[in-house]
Amino acid sequence: MAGWEGRNGGSFRTIAVLTAIPILGLFAYIVFRAIYPKVEPIAKTIAERKTTPQAKPAAPPATKPKPKGSIVLIIDDLGFEGQPLDRVMALDPDINFAILPNGNRAAQIADRLNDGGFEILVHLPMEPMGKESPGENAILTSMSDAEITRLVRENVRAVPHARGVNNHMGSRATADRRVMASVIGALPEGMYFVDSRTVGQSVAEDVARELNVRTAARHVFLDDVRTTFAVRQQLAALAKMAEERGIAIGIGHPDRVTLDVLAAEIPRLKARGFRFLRASAVVN
Repeated sequence: MAGWEGRNGGSFRTIAVLTAIPILGLFAYIVFRAIYPKVEPIAKTIAERKTTPQAKPAAPPATKPKPKGSIVLIIDDLGFEGQPLDRVMALDPDINFAILPNGNRAAQIADRLNDGGFEILVHLPMEPMGKESPGENAILTSMSDAEITRLVRENVRAVPHARGVNNHMGSRATADRRVMASVIGALPEGMYFVDSRTVGQSVAEDVARELNVRTAARHVFLDDVRTTFAVRQQLAALAKMAEERGIAIGIGHPDRVTLDVLAAEIPRLKARGFRFLRASAVVN
């Protein structure tokens, strides 16, 4: 009996183990299927992150440079055949041009600049202190008021489309109150006068204000010394003054060195926040 019982006990244990295996397998499968839907999206998401290119972060919007100041730039002494007109016109649309009325191409150059939308001034020849000649039809201190009036009007007519006047030379004439009263008084209605300030004793701006003519005065000459280094220094001084005061007026000439510097530096100044204005926008 004991031997039989041992054999039967072993058989039952074998049957129980064999029966439990599929039951445990089924239980494991049910548990796995219950978990799998939660695992699959996580695994899929991880796989997608590895294979899908990630979008680059959007670049920050471009910001405009903070306004620095306004520059009025007048190019003097135009009016003659052979001058680099295309080059000066390419500098900036708001550059101002002063044309000598006694130039041999004064009217033609004025027409072309006007067609290009530029602002034009009459570069009125006036008597200097020294012996250098200001050219034909210059305003002299020895002239009567009537002679000055006639010459001013004749010079203005020689430069069509002009909106204002500035003096060419004139260190002696602009220091003479009587002469300047005649000059300013002879200007057509609406014309402004920019004092080139070729001498510290100039009364031109003061007289213009007394006569209720819009006016302003030059702050910096760019090219008294016509070297690249000197012109760059003067342009930097003009920009600094514009930043400090809000507005600064500079005068230059259509020479190669000056134009080289302006062509290189104007875009940089604008990128820094400086803007270029027409003279008519700043006279008051």
